[in-house]
Amino acid sequence: MAVMDELDSLILEHLQRDARITNRELARLLGIAPSTCLERTRALRKRGVITGFHAAVNLRALNRPVQALLSIQVRPLSRDVIEGFKAYVSALPEVLSVFVIAGSDDFLVHVAVPDVDQLHTFLMDRFSQRREIVNFRSSVIYQHVSTQVVSPLHDTTMDAVHTGSSLHRDRPGYGRMDAVHDVAGGRGR
Repeated sequence: MAVMDELDSLILEHLQRDARITNRELARLLGIAPSTCLERTRALRKRGVITGFHAAVNLRALNRPVQALLSIQVRPLSRDVIEGFKAYVSALPEVLSVFVIAGSDDFLVHVAVPDVDQLHTFLMDRFSQRREIVNFRSSVIYQHVSTQVVSPLHDTTMDAVHTGSSLHRDRPGYGRMDAVHDVAGGRGR
């Protein structure tokens, strides 16, 4: 993977906040020539860092205000069953995202529907009759917050190699449970 420098990171940050920004405006904000900005943006696309530009939508405006996460177990665990179920569930119009996961469940599916009755109907009509599904649970989402800007992470393993220390040993708050947050209230304990 090619290294991301500070300029690449800034380009990504601005484009994630506003993908409709013009190249000229982006270059002005970054203090670089428009030709440099365009070249760097194209390179980010070519390297697969930028995979597309998308419009954010209001699910409530699309009559899909109720969201839920569905935890699903399938059997037998085989490539054919996993791929077949993934293709089936991805094609359903209620489905926003499908995650194939490790652990006690095999899939986590994010859905959005008009109301709780429609969620129940969806589960009964689309899942309860499927032979490969041995168990499923639904969790209604009360609030959803997503990260608007995703930045590259610094490789901390290289810090340990260069300093000879264990990871995070000298960083405050790492390796201790003194920074636990209450998810519902966002408060530290």
